[in-house]
Amino acid sequence: MKYLKWIIGVPLIVVVVAFLHYTLPGRDVVRIVGTDVKRMDIGSSAFFWAAPDAGTNPNWTRDVRFISTVWPNGKPRVYRNEDTDWGWPPYFKFDSSNITAQAQDLVKKEGDVWVAVTHYGWRIELFTIFPNAIDIDVVEGPDALLIPWFNILFVLVLAALGMLVLKTVSAFKKRNIDPVVDSIDGFMDDVGDNAEQARAHATRRATEATSGFRRWLKRWFG
Repeated sequence: MKYLKWIIGVPLIVVVVAFLHYTLPGRDVVRIVGTDVKRMDIGSSAFFWAAPDAGTNPNWTRDVRFISTVWPNGKPRVYRNEDTDWGWPPYFKFDSSNITAQAQDLVKKEGDVWVAVTHYGWRIELFTIFPNAIDIDVVEGPDALLIPWFNILFVLVLAALGMLVLKTVSAFKKRNIDPVVDSIDGFMDDVGDNAEQARAHATRRATEATSGFRRWLKRWFG
């Protein structure tokens, strides 16, 4: 049972952590260098793409907005800019056009303008998967400190709910399941004891019968 808990628990924890890491908002301090619109054929990685712009016809081949940025160390970071509409994750984003206009305006400003891009999702180059930009806020510089207060509060609330569920399940188990299991164990023990007694009784009777038969043979045949 202990190993079964580990076999089930570890993959479940990994799935939950991966789901939260993908879904919860993250913020990157980057510098915007350009925007682009590409015709994309959404294929096997459709799960990692949002819906088309709200009010447009859904199609797996569509134009997708992108925002090109660079990290403070100069490495590129590319975001897709899609509406989430009423789907999942529930960011209710309908302003991808406005975010593109904001990004284009920031590119034209003189000097290095550093921004915090709020996004969800992952960047997986192998499968052409991009994080989806949700919001853009100008920050003081590349060393701006961003504390994920929402994520911290959400995880704490989720952990509290998880502990509450575990305690509820444990109390239900002790109150309703454990007595049944104990009664079944007691019944099986009684059955085992009765079977042992019956076996001993049968053995004794067989021994007595065998002894009597031997005495009869000895009396008649010597």
